[in-house]
Amino acid sequence: MNIHEYQGKDILRKFGVAVPKGIVAYSAEEAKQAAEQLFAEQDSPVVVVKAQIHAGGRGKAGGVKLAKSPEEAQEIASQMLGTTLVTHQTGPEGKEVRRLLVEEGMNIDREFYVGITLDRATSNNVLMISTEGGMEIEKVAEETPELLLKIQVDSRFGLQGFQAREAAFFLGLEGEQFRNAVSFITALYNAYTSIDAALAEINPLVVTKEGRVLALDAKINFDSNALYRHKDFIELRDVSEEDPFEVEASKSNLNYVRLDGNVGCMVNGAGLAMATMDMIQLAGGRPANFLDVGGGASPQTVEEGFKIILSDKNVKAILVNIFGGIVRCDRVAGGIIEAAKKIGLDLPVIVRLEGTNADIAQKMLDESGLNLIAADGLRDAAQKVNQALSA
Repeated sequence: MNIHEYQGKDILRKFGVAVPKGIVAYSAEEAKQAAEQLFAEQDSPVVVVKAQIHAGGRGKAGGVKLAKSPEEAQEIASQMLGTTLVTHQTGPEGKEVRRLLVEEGMNIDREFYVGITLDRATSNNVLMISTEGGMEIEKVAEETPELLLKIQVDSRFGLQGFQAREAAFFLGLEGEQFRNAVSFITALYNAYTSIDAALAEINPLVVTKEGRVLALDAKINFDSNALYRHKDFIELRDVSEEDPFEVEASKSNLNYVRLDGNVGCMVNGAGLAMATMDMIQLAGGRPANFLDVGGGASPQTVEEGFKIILSDKNVKAILVNIFGGIVRCDRVAGGIIEAAKKIGLDLPVIVRLEGTNADIAQKMLDESGLNLIAADGLRDAAQKVNQALSA
């Protein structure tokens, strides 16, 4: 689950992570009041007005601006609120700006990158440090890997003092800046593990001319599987920032991710879903979504899956690929038939069922009288989808 920058900073602040003073605003008047308060509390000649959307690259898209007075902050806010911000992460459709963060200005000396996430190859958390703050870390890793330090943190012992110092040394810091950076990194790691985050990314991490080390930006992603331990975090979810199809799918406990293709996919199991999408692509088609109905797919989940897939007007054919391990194939077939009758499917539907009671399921589909195309194997299924698209 993703949250906004200001929400992430509020959480980090509770764990002793240094962040600038900031106030969220939902209107131009609130932005003015926030700026007045910040100017009264700080010596900086400017405040920063930042659009709050679930995407990076806001600055380059005009979503981060400086204001030298409360009136200027109000004017910037009036121009920014309600607009659609298009960044390299939003796609061409962009995201509407519904809230702002008005933040104290910083006397910035240097900018760095700090991130913590799980390294699935080693099953350890990895602390990533780079001197190239403000840049996309993927680009840094690809083009200048020598500027990125990765420190493996054994989950049994947590982040050690020498590792935090190694990271600060890598950034070339000394004296008070060094000590503050070590404290910052230690606090950030403690926050990351305590809140069951999937990602804690500070880009940029800034060092001021006064020696302060602060998170100028903050991206926090939660591990959704651990949210039952942090029920207060669920309130931070902003569904207006999410794809409406994905929001609807989550209500039925379906794992759905919308893509830009024309072949709707309904599969049980994430691995099989990925393989199915690959086969569609290799056969010349384009998957329109990732949809995992789960190992215990029921007629109800199958029906909901069809409804969500059909909500995407770009879908021209549907591929159902089910392996009957935990769930019986005849149970899934019953759900397909029931859904087809209720919804009135008028698109080609290719069905590949393997596993428990697959022969019974195939007979049910054959005798249903519905326009369902049976497939023998994944390759055959992908080919028949593309044949249906070209027919």
